[in-house]
Amino acid sequence: MALPKWATATCVSLAILIVVTAFLWWARRELPSVILHPVFFYLLPTALVAVLYGVAEGALFAVAAFLCSAFLLYDPRYSFYVSSMHALGELFWFLYRRLGRC
Repeated sequence: MALPKWATATCVSLAILIVVTAFLWWARRELPSVILHPVFFYLLPTALVAVLYGVAEGALFAVAAFLCSAFLLYDPRYSFYVSSMHALGELFWFLYRRLGRC
């Protein structure tokens, strides 16, 4: 029995989100001066999910990427509070650009 399309789309989206977030978390931890704007690494996966599974799934992926990057990649880590206004602007610009395309 095959999975429904929405279940496959959700599983693939979560897998992509986990892989990209894990890589960025590792890179920010080991190479802190190399990746300065990590949220923009989610642009290509978001577009890929939207092309493969539709606009709604792409929008959900963009919101999940926004939350993951705010929680795990921006200081202070492990909090949704973002201390830098510049970083907060990056996050909202990413969300605007991804959801504005829908």
